[in-house]
Amino acid sequence: MNIALMLGLAILCEVVATSALRAADGFTRPLPSLLCLVGYAVAIYLLSLTVRTLPTGIVYAIWSGLGIVLVAALAWARDGQRLDMPGMIGLGLIIAGILVVNLLSKSVGH
Repeated sequence: MNIALMLGLAILCEVVATSALRAADGFTRPLPSLLCLVGYAVAIYLLSLTVRTLPTGIVYAIWSGLGIVLVAALAWARDGQRLDMPGMIGLGLIIAGILVVNLLSKSVGH
């Protein structure tokens, strides 16, 4: 499987799992709890495969950065959790950092 696809799927699984945490209600609700556990397990497994090829720090920066941005966007769209201007600027800086790492860093195999 393509390394970028694996990383993308790892990010997607982590976003789904994190987004289900609220519904899991402290792991007292079975279905959302299962979604959290399976989502995180698959995310970590796929993440472990990507670090075979790419540096761990780079993989983790992309995974966590995109995860933060996507979870915030989903919470905004689904739950109405609005961000103020400093929050939006912060997320913009995270996106800028991910772009710098991917487009300019020699640590990432292009």
